[in-house]
Amino acid sequence: MVKVEHLVKRFGNTYALNDVSFEIGSGEIVGLLGPNGAGKSTAMNILTGYLSSTSGSVSVGGIDMVEEPIEAKRMIGFLPEQPPLYPEMTVDEFLNFVYDLKGCTLDRTAHLEEIVKVTKLGEVRGRLIANLSKGNKQRVGIAQALIGDPQVLIFDEPTVGLDPKQILAVRNLLRTLAKNHTVILSTHILAEVQAVCERVIIINKGKIIADERTESIVRAIEDGYRYRARICGPQKEVESALSKLGGVKSVEATGERDLDSFAFVFDSAKGVDVRKAVFNLCVQRGWPLIGMEPVGTDLESVFIKLVDEAEEPGSTAKRRVH
Repeated sequence: MVKVEHLVKRFGNTYALNDVSFEIGSGEIVGLLGPNGAGKSTAMNILTGYLSSTSGSVSVGGIDMVEEPIEAKRMIGFLPEQPPLYPEMTVDEFLNFVYDLKGCTLDRTAHLEEIVKVTKLGEVRGRLIANLSKGNKQRVGIAQALIGDPQVLIFDEPTVGLDPKQILAVRNLLRTLAKNHTVILSTHILAEVQAVCERVIIINKGKIIADERTESIVRAIEDGYRYRARICGPQKEVESALSKLGGVKSVEATGERDLDSFAFVFDSAKGVDVRKAVFNLCVQRGWPLIGMEPVGTDLESVFIKLVDEAEEPGSTAKRRVH
């Protein structure tokens, strides 16, 4: 659906993007991550046709952004970090204005009714945008991006400045939209990507340093797996027995106690699943196992590690797992 080939954007002697290439298929929801100044905003501005590239190409649905810009842009709905709203208009007035601005040919009433329903703006559609909450203003920004039923939706920091309840609502909306659209989400909130996106593209200093499935990116850099278990038994004996299991690299008793159970955190060797062995050990020793869960590396740790690796002198590594 979206194809970027050898994209370069240079400002003087500074490269904002340096030979960036990726493809995003129909129906994917992809997170575009990067530290400040990494080039992700430049990439999004080029994807939407707002900014030209120095070299390279962008196509949307097989339509080249340079050769047929109007047709390519018709396939994109864009929500900038600051939604382009007119506060003196009501929600209905604004959506009708955008409908006309885009030259939309879909049935006006039915199309706008569907958008209001999806974005849950029904209760505020007659109110001035100036009087809306931050969350509802964000919904209006998403609504304008949906007008014309574009196949690709690009959102830049869609939950910035929202409270936790509003963030959850917008995330749920993004998941709903992803069922019928290709979604590209630029954000610095790593939990957002982990909660919403199927795939992560990380950019640093104008280059892609990782392009992987969300569930795979953590595993790609882990040395093994970490688990937390709660076991009813003598703390020292349990810790000693766990440490002797094949595939267990290290064990730590956390000191947490709940009645007669103790909590333990243990690391397994890479590629080894020790959960059955832990269960069998507890059965053999008569120690009730009342809980066990993975404690994986979070996306924030992955992000920091990948960026640090990319900035090491002479590093040309790029991680890709599909």
